[in-house]
Amino acid sequence: QVQLVESGGGLVQPGGSLRLSCAASGNIFSINAMDWYRQAPGKQRESVAGISGSGSTIYADSVKGRFTISRDNRKNAVYLQMNSLKPEDTAVYYCHADVQVRVRGYPRGDYWGQGTQVTVSS
Repeated sequence: QVQLVESGGGLVQPGGSLRLSCAASGNIFSINAMDWYRQAPGKQRESVAGISGSGSTIYADSVKGRFTISRDNRKNAVYLQMNSLKPEDTAVYYCHADVQVRVRGYPRGDYWGQGTQVTVSS
């Protein structure tokens, strides 16, 4: 019913920047919180940044001051601007959304993208 598609990952040198995008599509009535998570090899998935429907943001301590999350409600999209990237930022980045679906009862559900690889290396 709902699909999330990420883009923008890639290989970047330490100190560089990347901008991740995530677009939601499908039978959407409304989107509440949208988040970015990441999972490095051998580690658990962790929250990186989140943004509420009203625009309030929250960040992991490890990315504060370097990453910025934003959203475009008209496009059902969320973005993650990543600056001053470090090798420890290397991971698969996943988009997550709390979506209310346009079907009978308007149920809410958690939806995930397929992930996009970010590699920070010289």
